[in-house]
Amino acid sequence: SGRSIGKGIALCMAECGADIVSTARTVSEIEQTAAEVRAMGRRAIAVPFDARDAGQVTAMVEQAVAEFGRIDILHNNVGIGSFGGPVETSEEEWDRVMRVNVKSMFLTCKHTLPFMEKQGNGSIINISSLVAVRVLPSPSVAYATSKAGVIAFTREVAVQYAAKGIRANVILPGFMKTPTQEYYGTKAWGGNVEEMWRRRDAMVPAGKQGEAWDIAYAALYLASDEAKYVTGTTLLVDGGITNIMSPKP
Repeated sequence: SGRSIGKGIALCMAECGADIVSTARTVSEIEQTAAEVRAMGRRAIAVPFDARDAGQVTAMVEQAVAEFGRIDILHNNVGIGSFGGPVETSEEEWDRVMRVNVKSMFLTCKHTLPFMEKQGNGSIINISSLVAVRVLPSPSVAYATSKAGVIAFTREVAVQYAAKGIRANVILPGFMKTPTQEYYGTKAWGGNVEEMWRRRDAMVPAGKQGEAWDIAYAALYLASDEAKYVTGTTLLVDGGITNIMSPKP
């Protein structure tokens, strides 16, 4: 309850036997996640870093390898929202969204792939959004374009590294009831959070939004050997909303 997608995935992976490198810019949050993972009996370290900075990404990857000896799973969950069409969106906002949502994944893959290649295996899981394939009521041209870019980027990585035992896949979350979505959703829908949740629930054929665990279990599958023949795919976890021609708020 109330979990972010990133934290939910970390705890789900740990529950199934993974050791965790918890990363973000907010030190208190990643330290709390690492502490919860250790309480489950797994090893965990918290590494604060900025995913837009190549030097910090390199240092994070090297620290992970130094601590655990290998990297089996790379999960990219960094992302920010943005609202407005091409006229309303400033050039600075466009660049900011692209740096966070796309460049961050480019950098983590760039510096993790050599280690996975030496190992002869690895699973990369990138988080996109249903906005990459469907237009929502609120214009979000920078965000939507960045999330579509995540799909294309992952596809390129998947094909290039498939013969080397490395898989890369994308998860497209639909409407999720998480703290992050509450933060951005409140900006888009107004200050009435309960009304926002009600209206978002009503837009989904399943009648309710998803939660962090729904994405976590999808990521767990893609990370596992059971998905050994799955690469370059996009997995929608959205309660059926992408099947609607024009969802109304």
